[in-house]
Amino acid sequence: MNAQTQTTNYFLLFAGVCTAIAAVAHIGCIIFGAPWYRFFGAGEEMATMAEQGLIYPHIVTAVIATILLLWSCYAFSGAKRIRQLPLMKIALCVISAIFLIRGIGFVFIMPTIPDNSMTFWWVSSSICLVIGGAYAFGTKKAWSQI
Repeated sequence: MNAQTQTTNYFLLFAGVCTAIAAVAHIGCIIFGAPWYRFFGAGEEMATMAEQGLIYPHIVTAVIATILLLWSCYAFSGAKRIRQLPLMKIALCVISAIFLIRGIGFVFIMPTIPDNSMTFWWVSSSICLVIGGAYAFGTKKAWSQI
């Protein structure tokens, strides 16, 4: 093994951990209900539906959590911590792009969830930019090995 294959891809490890934490936060919304939906900025409509006992917010949140867990697995796979998953290069590029677009394009999303504060939008978008950057740099670093 050469030195490059032995180096740890901290970018993808960081991205994977952050994405797993985001998935757990979404699962927390399902478990703890409306207060968590409000705290994490899902919007008053989602929180109200959760309070009413409707299943819709939980299904949407479960789908998001599942996607985030899958993305976390791709980050760990790219970092060589789990077996290589299919379509690694494409998946890591798409995941990077989604996080970066979400981070940059929040101004276009804001009107769809008008209840959220500007603080929410700046903080969540900054987090997405950091995670997207970690995926992008990690993918670049791992490119020749995936």
